[in-house]
Amino acid sequence: MLQQFLQQLLHALKNLLPIVLVVLFFQFAIFQSLPSDPLSITIGLFIVAVGIALFLLGLELSIFPVGKNLANQFARKGSLPLLMVFGFAIGFAAVIAEPALIAVAEQAEQISQGRVNGLTLRLIVALSVGTVMALGVLRIILGWPIHWLMIAGYIVVLLVTFFAPAEIVGLAYDSGGVTTNIVTVPLIAALGLGLASSIKGRNPLTDGFGLVALAVMVPMISVQVYGIWVYNFSSTTAISQVAATPSQLHWLVKALLDLATMIKDILPMILVVLIFQYLILRRPLAHPVKVIVGFAMVLLGLYAFVLGLKLGLFPVGSLMAEQLIDKGYNSLILLFAFMIGFATTMAEPALIAIGNQAEQAARGKLQGSVIRLIVAFGVAMGITIGVYRIISGDSIHYYIMAGYLLVVILTAFAPKYIVALAFDLGGVTTSEVTVPLVTALGIGLASSIEGRNVLIDGFGLIAFASIFPIITVMLYAIVVERFSQVRSDPT
Repeated sequence: MLQQFLQQLLHALKNLLPIVLVVLFFQFAIFQSLPSDPLSITIGLFIVAVGIALFLLGLELSIFPVGKNLANQFARKGSLPLLMVFGFAIGFAAVIAEPALIAVAEQAEQISQGRVNGLTLRLIVALSVGTVMALGVLRIILGWPIHWLMIAGYIVVLLVTFFAPAEIVGLAYDSGGVTTNIVTVPLIAALGLGLASSIKGRNPLTDGFGLVALAVMVPMISVQVYGIWVYNFSSTTAISQVAATPSQLHWLVKALLDLATMIKDILPMILVVLIFQYLILRRPLAHPVKVIVGFAMVLLGLYAFVLGLKLGLFPVGSLMAEQLIDKGYNSLILLFAFMIGFATTMAEPALIAIGNQAEQAARGKLQGSVIRLIVAFGVAMGITIGVYRIISGDSIHYYIMAGYLLVVILTAFAPKYIVALAFDLGGVTTSEVTVPLVTALGIGLASSIEGRNVLIDGFGLIAFASIFPIITVMLYAIVVERFSQVRSDPT
């Protein structure tokens, strides 16, 4: 196990290298100065690498095997209603305590001065994800093609966006993006892959992926419908929000509180797994000690990961963004958005995990490293275009609708084996590394540029980070497929 950990640590350090290079480039080439606390940043990034290594090793010991085994047992039991209830429970439990969604909901309530209720927003998103997980399980069992569901779903998204108020559009797309986090994505993916592997005639690549994509899409619809009701039909009035100032606590107390919060965030999912395993299926966990050690490693890895981000990456990222905005370097802001989008995506643990799973399921058709590069390029493009929209003041409606219209068109032409994976990859890009940086960048830009509305212009960058990886992955598959056809038939 120690050798596996060291391999994962070396791999994680290599994945963090792009972030280090971006920081060094901007500090030396643009600002011509050292960061204020280079030692703290270095230690923080190393802690991030340790966290990623522990997290990925813990996934292999606990979440992936537990998720796949549960799916296998449910498939053998042959109870469709039970499977759908399990899908709903996992989806709801995974999202209701999701830290990124809580952060976005709190920001939305504060910025809208209470018109958008944070708890209501979280419940709507959690119920949407639970419902769509049940639908996704039904899709795998009945063998429905994912591309028809995605085309129909995003046509509905586009129609609702056309009627939704400007204040809710960016928030709705961001709410869809943050439903998939560093823990839920591997568990959802393991459930889908395990179910597809257990049912005769199903292919893990075409049928096993897609649950994450559905979990991203449906909240976009439900939150926009909620926004239409709030801003057009509700009598709710804005109320003044006064932010509470946290008291200064000892660093050890803060650390323990952060760890307790993290346990609280993943506890609902663990409880769902245990209840269904012991009370519904009435079977013990296979290798319980190994699973417990794996869950502990996931928890410690996630804690170290977030601690390292706070210590090393976020301060320097926020500082560079503020310096660029203050100096009015619009072209350099776009360059920063592209480079930080690429670098943070390459370091996303959830993307690394799903890339590895996709490579195993594809059996030679796909390479995990290539997938990550294509996804990172897509995220970089998306964030850059999103930042340009904020700077220019253009309406988010047209950008979002054009992006998803292109997605719908590509879905019709892309090879069927890539569709579910492409949509899932759009969801996993918005996880613990990307979401805080991207949200801070969007709100910071909207707050600093005269004439921008933080609620309308500050949100939406996460949506751009989700759309463009879908586009780049599908384009890659179309090009590869066409090139293969030309090689096999040179006449």
